[in-house]
Amino acid sequence: MRIIILISVFVLGTFNSISQISTPVEKFALPNTLNESSGAIFFNNKLITHNDSGGENKLYELDTISGLVTREIIISNATNVDWEDITQDDTNIYIGDIGNNVSGNRTDLKIYKISKSDYLSSETINAQTIAFNYSDQTDFTPKTANTTEWDAEALVSFNATNLIVFTKNWVNGITKAYLVPKASGSYSLTPLATTLNSGGLITGGTYNSLTDKLYLVGYTSTLQPFVWVSENFTGTDIFSGTNTKTSIASSFSFEQAEAITYVNENRYFITSESFSNFISNYAKLIAFSTNDVALSVNDISSKYNIVLYPNPVNDFLYIKSEEINSVQVYDMKLAQLYNGKGTCIDMSGYSKGVYMIKINFNNDFSLIKKVIKG
Repeated sequence: MRIIILISVFVLGTFNSISQISTPVEKFALPNTLNESSGAIFFNNKLITHNDSGGENKLYELDTISGLVTREIIISNATNVDWEDITQDDTNIYIGDIGNNVSGNRTDLKIYKISKSDYLSSETINAQTIAFNYSDQTDFTPKTANTTEWDAEALVSFNATNLIVFTKNWVNGITKAYLVPKASGSYSLTPLATTLNSGGLITGGTYNSLTDKLYLVGYTSTLQPFVWVSENFTGTDIFSGTNTKTSIASSFSFEQAEAITYVNENRYFITSESFSNFISNYAKLIAFSTNDVALSVNDISSKYNIVLYPNPVNDFLYIKSEEINSVQVYDMKLAQLYNGKGTCIDMSGYSKGVYMIKINFNNDFSLIKKVIKG
């Protein structure tokens, strides 16, 4: 969880400028065991990846300096029907068995949820299952391979309670986004209001909570890879803000880019699959940087419209903001005096002095604001 300390009560802020992607470079060729790397996260200072359809039910830890696989983790109760992406939050890893390009008629789409504590402690672990279907898919007639709009290869962790799946539309390139609850169970998903005309095929994604930006990778019908950046969106409607496409074909033409993950606020990795052509015939790890900076106090305050009043407070403190998950109140000795979800806190019984109000949001951000009890 990222915590930002805010001392003043009323602040102004602006959002980051549109991301600029630097020239991507190849770090190294992926090992032969990862010729079909299809998803990636950066965790515990390692790149964690997996292969797609037909691959083993394994995750692979890759050292990003040497390029060597340092660890293999078996998901014993999972099957790799078509693993297409992987994402993470503070406590769990999520593997998307969401590929559906052969005939578009899968009824067993699922996401495997793995505890990070289990992942770190053992090489053979079990997963919970999040099963889903698309509520707007009514036709399950088998299609010819690579002619369906119901394929998906991108999965991101968006906030404390939701993942987002992004479709890989082989028909017209219009990508839909679907919220998926993180709790195990079975769900019928409804598309978010705004779509993205991707101009190609979306194959991987990462939501960077440090900058509040979504990065999607993909390629055109002629294997010209690109990166989309979505930012300044409203709520969970991820494509409702500014969407910017950057081609990376000048550096990696004819590349089947498959996965993207952030390392920090301005560093990203892309993995590509081995593809048999005369220009690029091996899988590789690609890196690029951006001009992004981590969100500041002003950015967060502006985004969530945070207001605490009155300050100083005598009786009730009111918190006005968006997407609050919980609130805690601490005295200056860091003793917790309140913990709950309320936005009206009775402080009438508190002694005079300074108190810290910790506000936790649904996307794992937290802010701490100071109030004075009169």
